[in-house]
Amino acid sequence: DVQLQASGGGSVQAGGSLRLSCAVSGFALSDYGIAWFRQAPGKEREGVSCIGGFSERTYVTDSVKGRSTISSDNAKNTVYLQMDSLKPEDTAVYYCAADFKSFKDCSLYSPAMDYWGKGTQVTVSS
Repeated sequence: DVQLQASGGGSVQAGGSLRLSCAVSGFALSDYGIAWFRQAPGKEREGVSCIGGFSERTYVTDSVKGRSTISSDNAKNTVYLQMDSLKPEDTAVYYCAADFKSFKDCSLYSPAMDYWGKGTQVTVSS
């Protein structure tokens, strides 16, 4: 069975850092793209960052560019999202998702995702 498990969320003060993890099972990270999304209360889901198979392509949305880094450890079947200089507007539930059509590319188009993990809450206080 394909499973994705997001973890690493928490409560931090503005300017702090968190590293989110997305552990996957049932498929190899080298084969497909993984994306991070977030959804704040009352707002639409937003694509944050994605990484393609073999880490050949990465993308970070403008709102977190320069503050976030996505990486992949294929041996551990885990994708990481390092988030630094966190702001209160980063507060949201963060989800990871797999796109089985992406291969070495990646996408932040949520309807294209094939599997989703449960979210992890990130709360940033001012």
